Amino acid sequence: MTDGNEKLRADPDELLRRIQAEEKKSALGKLKVFFGMAAGAGKTYAMLNAARTLKREGIDVVVGYVETHGRKETEALLEGLEILPRIKLKHRELEFEEMDLDFVLKRNPEVVLVDEFAHTNIPGSRHNKRYQDVLEILKHNIDVFTTLNVQHLESQVEAVEKTTSIKIRETIPDSVLDVADEIVLIDLSPDDLRKRLQDGKVYVPEKADQAGDHFFKKENLTFLRETALNYTARHVNASPDSSKFKERILVAIGPSPHSYSLLRYAKRLAYERNGELYAIYNQTRENLSKENLSQLEKNLAFAGELGAEILYHADEDPADAILRVAEQKNISCLTIAPPSRKGNPCSPVF
Repeated sequence: MTDGNEKLRADPDELLRRIQAEEKKSALGKLKVFFGMAAGAGKTYAMLNAARTLKREGIDVVVGYVETHGRKETEALLEGLEILPRIKLKHRELEFEEMDLDFVLKRNPEVVLVDEFAHTNIPGSRHNKRYQDVLEILKHNIDVFTTLNVQHLESQVEAVEKTTSIKIRETIPDSVLDVADEIVLIDLSPDDLRKRLQDGKVYVPEKADQAGDHFFKKENLTFLRETALNYTARHVNASPDSSKFKERILVAIGPSPHSYSLLRYAKRLAYERNGELYAIYNQTRENLSKENLSQLEKNLAFAGELGAEILYHADEDPADAILRVAEQKNISCLTIAPPSRKGNPCSPVF
């Protein structure tokens, strides 16, 4: 005979897996992201202030890469901090500087500052993106402080581009931000940020005038601020112990380029609802062209970058696969149509 508390007792194997997962996680460095709505909001400034506090406490903190953009108040905060040398790379007959990843690992500090998380490295670097440099640093049990603007998250790109009419060229997968141990929102009102822009504290005067008439318009900054606030709130409120109460979003993808928009929409929805994201691809007997096969591979890779659990099936009727998965995974919302179409592209599953 069993008592009513038996179901509440932890399974020994499950408990062991949890302990092993925690031990594995503790062997990694911690990632702290200073997050905001746009350039000039004060992310790098806040990161440097935090670093100076750590230094006063006796923590071995160094600057791996910080971009001041000529801001005097930011440059002043670098005084007294150890600045690691950068590596020089040539590209198209021009010389550029990047963070010297090997030097960071050799120096092996307790904490390293790595500005501009979404930055694309110069060709010839070990990794294509700076966030990949950061992930390698974390594997060496070094803590990292970094900075990021909300428009550089893959799930937010299309919404930002549609609202601001500005092309976003550098992005990071949302799944990368999911590994952050702490996200610090650096908030500033649109009016205050526009004043900083006018005062020359964001860009040089010529660039500031142009930016104020385009990306830094008040309505754009208001949208970006709300997006950053909402994203941070969802991330902070996400509880690993409440998975059975979370909404589960299922997105059906295929070889169509529309799958990119669909995935971005579904990821935003998952964050808004503190939900989990699943992607299903049903492979039929239809032979795909080389072009369609290439697009499919990109779509599946993108789903993985967004943190979706990818489910593969091979039913004659794709609807059968979707319905079966919806039942197995307790899917609460199904997304099968591009968000540009009329109506709600997310249908409840009963």
